[in-house]
Amino acid sequence: MQDNHSLSVAAFTLRGLHFQTPPRGQDKLVRCIRGRIFDVAVDIRKGSPTFGKWVGTELSAQTGDQLFIPIGFAHGFLTLEPDCEVIYKCSDTYAPEADRGIRWDDPAIGSGGIAWPIPIGTTPELSAKDQVQPLLANFDSPFSYDGCPLVSLV
Repeated sequence: MQDNHSLSVAAFTLRGLHFQTPPRGQDKLVRCIRGRIFDVAVDIRKGSPTFGKWVGTELSAQTGDQLFIPIGFAHGFLTLEPDCEVIYKCSDTYAPEADRGIRWDDPAIGSGGIAWPIPIGTTPELSAKDQVQPLLANFDSPFSYDGCPLVSLV
């Protein structure tokens, strides 16, 4: 339905964790076409046995690997080098009224937070929007568990 193309100039730019609420939820197919990123999905479906758990993997232009993020999962990524370009296909168009997020550094995600590969002493570059997202505990999820638990990439 929609293709997005993101350029992050600075290394350790963090985007996310983003999603759209129903009825404008978006499946995403993410690929890094220049540079390297650490890509993350967080299960935010009510009733899921993996609610609040996350998976992450490195995507790079060199490998061409992709990550599918289903509706009901928050998505974010961290650039691991300068000048990263990320493209992602979405199953619905952008809808500002449905645009939501949760904090990238929420310690409750995965019982200790997401293990972002940020070097000690480095502060990630964040958008104004990403600096003020709510914690997962303060988000009343409109997504329901569909019987498919989060599967580890390992």
